Amino acid sequence: MHKMEALYQQVYQYIKTDITNGKFQVGDRIPSEKELAEKFEVSRITSKKALEKLMNEGYVYRQRGRGTFVADFANSQKQQPSEAKKPLFGLIMTSLDASFGNDLVTALTEDTDEGFFLLLKISLGLPDKEEQMMQDLMELGVDGMIVAPAHSKHYSSEILKMVVNKFPVVLIDRSIKGIGVTSVSTDNQEAAQTGVNYLFDIGHKHIAVLMPSNYETTTIEDRIAGIVHAYAEKNVKVDKSLWHADIHSTLPYPLASKEEDIESIKKHIQKHPEITAIFALEYNIALLAKKAIEELNMKVPEDISIICFDSPPQNDLELNFTHLKQNEKELGKKTIKRLMDMYNGDPHIIKDEISATLVEGKTTRPVS
Repeated sequence: MHKMEALYQQVYQYIKTDITNGKFQVGDRIPSEKELAEKFEVSRITSKKALEKLMNEGYVYRQRGRGTFVADFANSQKQQPSEAKKPLFGLIMTSLDASFGNDLVTALTEDTDEGFFLLLKISLGLPDKEEQMMQDLMELGVDGMIVAPAHSKHYSSEILKMVVNKFPVVLIDRSIKGIGVTSVSTDNQEAAQTGVNYLFDIGHKHIAVLMPSNYETTTIEDRIAGIVHAYAEKNVKVDKSLWHADIHSTLPYPLASKEEDIESIKKHIQKHPEITAIFALEYNIALLAKKAIEELNMKVPEDISIICFDSPPQNDLELNFTHLKQNEKELGKKTIKRLMDMYNGDPHIIKDEISATLVEGKTTRPVS
């Protein structure tokens, strides 16, 4: 028996014995997850699992916001089983906007009437805020969690706890390398490769790659790997002097203003006049690049083409970018399926990658 299994059984047996011996009467409030965790010196996830087993066996019932109480288990076990309760899942997103996030949350919430409740929180991409939100959701008693992890050089201790304790959790939009955790994300390597091949096909050879300064995240790393792979397949040497990894204003905690980033992009373009195309690894970086090009009295795409990841729905009021569109609807549906499977006892760790689609806009043109 694993240590965690043995600990949760201890907590479970302690409460069950006190109920069957009459120490706790029908209707009595029993110790909370937090109180049990402190008493037995175990994690909140362990005490939660013990209480869930007692609830599933009819010994206790939970009232949200009030606590857990002793059920009339002697009679309830004679009755027909009642309809299974709908689980409450927590959802933590870094942000929501039209370029990426809105459609994803819509997809995640489409089926809530059918089988679960969803509680949304926005971390703004701040690791400390994300950690606190996960703790708050566990305190509330959620049955599982979907997390779009904040950009960070360090693993989230709360995510690690959930993984170790086999608590239902699915990472969305990015994964964590070296940790066995279920995740659903875009196949960023394949998508970036598609983007570079598109630029190659319309004649571009001198391609600047613009990325945020925190490019150590799995999402950006995979996109870089896809770009390098595209060059390798064409037997073309990657000219990384054309790359610019000094964008700070798009970070969750900006280290520079947009104006400062626009100036640095302008200097980069002036330093490398051979650039004919820019591949922005994020939509907000594409907006900065467009502004920089315009301030240099140049035009998109006549002078420099731009391709990026994500873009708001196309309309007649804005310049529609050529972009790699992530399949947010499929990401959402697959995430809910994986979380429901875990909630229902499936222990398998699965990493899903969903293909993106190239959407031609008005920011790219062929060059000879």
